[in-house]
Amino acid sequence: MNTLRVLSFLRSRYFVATIAGLLWTAAFPKIGIAGFAWIVPGVMVASALGTRKGERFRIGYVAGLAHYLSMLYWLLLIPYRWMGIPFGPALGWLALSGFLALFPAAWVCLVTPTHSGLNIKYSILEGLGAVLPRNWFLRLFWALLGAAAWVGMEMFVARVFGGFAWDLLGVSQFRMTPLIQISSVTGVYGLSFLIVWLSLSLTSAGVMVIKRPHGRSVWVGEVFLPTIVVAVLFNFGMRELRREPASARTIRLTLIQPSIPQELIWDQANDTRRFDELIQLSELALRNQTDCIIWPEAAVPRMLLHDKETYESVTGLARRHQVWMIVGSDDAEPRPGAAAGRPEYEFYNSSFLISPEGKVIERYKKRDLVMFGEYVPLRRWLPFLKYLTPIEEGGFTPGTKTVPFGLASLQVKTQVLICFEDIFPQLARENLRPDIDFLVNLTNDGWFGQGAAQWQQAATGLFRAVENHLPLVRCSNNGLTCWVDDRGVLRDVLADAQGTIYGKGFLPVELPLPAAGTLHAQTFYTRHGDWFGWDCSGVALLWLAVKISKCWRGSTEAVATGDSGKAA
Repeated sequence: MNTLRVLSFLRSRYFVATIAGLLWTAAFPKIGIAGFAWIVPGVMVASALGTRKGERFRIGYVAGLAHYLSMLYWLLLIPYRWMGIPFGPALGWLALSGFLALFPAAWVCLVTPTHSGLNIKYSILEGLGAVLPRNWFLRLFWALLGAAAWVGMEMFVARVFGGFAWDLLGVSQFRMTPLIQISSVTGVYGLSFLIVWLSLSLTSAGVMVIKRPHGRSVWVGEVFLPTIVVAVLFNFGMRELRREPASARTIRLTLIQPSIPQELIWDQANDTRRFDELIQLSELALRNQTDCIIWPEAAVPRMLLHDKETYESVTGLARRHQVWMIVGSDDAEPRPGAAAGRPEYEFYNSSFLISPEGKVIERYKKRDLVMFGEYVPLRRWLPFLKYLTPIEEGGFTPGTKTVPFGLASLQVKTQVLICFEDIFPQLARENLRPDIDFLVNLTNDGWFGQGAAQWQQAATGLFRAVENHLPLVRCSNNGLTCWVDDRGVLRDVLADAQGTIYGKGFLPVELPLPAAGTLHAQTFYTRHGDWFGWDCSGVALLWLAVKISKCWRGSTEAVATGDSGKAA
């Protein structure tokens, strides 16, 4: 009986959807076969052709669930245990994957064409020929609408409940440097649009081959236009890369990767020991000449501004070596309106700029917090949720603004992104001034052991460099510590003695910069933001409204017909 069920599943549409979801994951690091991304959307739709709305949604949900469960497996590596069981991480993994899978399910349901009177027992191949439009222009229009709907889905996912713009489809092409240059105009969403358009066109090509098996080149017309567009954009990217200006100067940075296990970060008894190791590693790194030393998020165990010993150690390091420092540390401020004699504080995940004279010059507070990692949503109404996370009472408060860090003696300015803020296109470009020379991301991926999260975040963050034509420096607790040039090429990467990205060490970087005082030429994307994504979202909403209207009219007519039949 079980064997028959397995065989039945292997022959079903749900098996095809599962394979599509797994291929979708395989397009991203660590596997990173980018070509899979170009076929996945089409396979998802093909697996649902010839079915009713409910089944289309379920097929899309299975594909999305297979993708997100396999993509986000590293959530299970979070070292938070209840009686030795990763109950909280597992619940978060299942809940987040289940929630995110709703969006590809809705996309498949919207995009898959319907056919009046279609027998739902059609196979996938029969459904291909029976459902897609016969007219070439209508098939082209359908593929373009499907691509716009996908971008609309990604725009929504990147914003709802704080957003989770983790590895959007276009990110899979992060190694295709010429092609990703379109991101400086459309953001990463333009690349997602292109991938889905070609993928759905390949589905149309499959339709033509099935309907006209004896036609030699019958499929060419389906993929000709998107292929030409890809070629033109690739050529555009090559021209952009050739126009790269020579650097006028460099700044010497030293990136420290302490590789502190997350369990040790939570263990206050080891604060002194791990801080001493961080200082020793920094002293070793500063044997090389450097202008600025950078520590990652969560590197400082006690609050920099509220612990005298920590403050003196950090500022003393800057004074001894006459270097600028950018460090990650928690911070606290009195809560506005707190009762006299009973001080209450708001806590922040912050980064600080320290001058060579040992003075704290600037402070930036993280704006986009990690749900269940830095705050517990609905805590007032669902207090039991706090037992599923390692968050202590209160959690963090989000910051409200960007704060440029000006290294005055070097005539350099940078803008900091903390943790996963580098995955949000809209956040990185917000208030990005023309005098910013490079971006810095301070992150702690030690939560996830030696999983794929480090590579996946780095691939996503790489697009912030392309979109804004600014170098991006990434300093991580346990990888991926590196820098990305302003065209999205992954440059120097820190590797430990074993050749992995996860170990302890430091990375000297000579970052090329324009001449001092030169204003950065802002890209179209930096100036105008997600214009392309919003346009696609508008098209998707209009298409959805039309579909809902048709369904409503059809239901009304069916009711009216039934009533008239009874009256007769």
